[in-house]
Amino acid sequence: MPGARIVVREQNASDATFGFGVVFSDQALDFLKADDPETHDLITPHMERWRNMTLVLKGERVVIDGIGFAAIGRLHLLQLLQERARAEGVELLFGQPVSDLDALEADLVVGADGLNSLVRRADEDAFGTTLDHFDNRFAWFGTDRPFDTLTQTFIETERGTFNAHHYRYTPDRSTFIVECDAATFAAYDFDRLNEEASARICEEIFATTLGGARLITNRSVWRRFPKLWCERWVSGNRAILGDSAHTAHFSIGSGTRLAMEDAIALARALDAHEKLEDALAAYQQERLPIAKKIVTAANTSAEWYDRFAEKIALDPLDFGFDYITRSGRIDMARLRLLAPNFMAKYEASKLRSTA
Repeated sequence: MPGARIVVREQNASDATFGFGVVFSDQALDFLKADDPETHDLITPHMERWRNMTLVLKGERVVIDGIGFAAIGRLHLLQLLQERARAEGVELLFGQPVSDLDALEADLVVGADGLNSLVRRADEDAFGTTLDHFDNRFAWFGTDRPFDTLTQTFIETERGTFNAHHYRYTPDRSTFIVECDAATFAAYDFDRLNEEASARICEEIFATTLGGARLITNRSVWRRFPKLWCERWVSGNRAILGDSAHTAHFSIGSGTRLAMEDAIALARALDAHEKLEDALAAYQQERLPIAKKIVTAANTSAEWYDRFAEKIALDPLDFGFDYITRSGRIDMARLRLLAPNFMAKYEASKLRSTA
């Protein structure tokens, strides 16, 4: 669409970001490579990659092979996407919050403005919005210790249970997300502590995991993950995508992927139809059901994490099997192909227990 003029208005500065790394599953990168090879080839050389993931329970490491992921720093990803947008002639305007949608002179207004989307909130009923939250509390830290794989460390203390999701996003830095249930959150009085005090307590709890490294804060406030879904993504000449339209729990590494794929689907629909109304109808009809499947899987995964404290007593291999089958979408045959080494150990343990 060489005749299109695209303007991005962003309320924050060009280098403003919260959090640390962004993780992509191998499947997510495969989709991106097929749909937008230029962006795929731009970002992947800067990614940290690994083929396995690790669960740590009761001090025992359970390696699940074949679960590939890649990660990149959030700020670095932003810079690369800005570079790509400018190369395509997009006008990027930073430090420009939008407060009046009617004042925007545009044929199409796209709300890529996150969970608190102004575009969506301007007409919640039109977009069919439902918003709830999962029970667990989590805080997003960083650390200057790199980890070999995406690792989850589960710890039981006298006052409750914790899980940390940690993975490197540069050769010397990692994301470190700490989560706990509501009872544990209250037992540690996290609601009364600032970011630094919370970080110091989490350092003590995960001292062995961190190996002396410190936790770094960046808007590391405790939150409950939102469960947002919109039944419609179009209203008049306005469309929404990404976290404006839906959220996907971080445990499946698909939030950024979904936003990118939404944008790709919208661009294709606009290119394929002369009338804006027809393009937006096609975008909604084609993209929404696909996103719904991934969001449903993410919600199922999040519900498993809301109950992980109940599973701490399991044998580590049983815990690993319960984890990898949590979405209900992987049968035994597929799991043997996906993670043959893990499944060989798991099935051998089952044979020993019945012998």
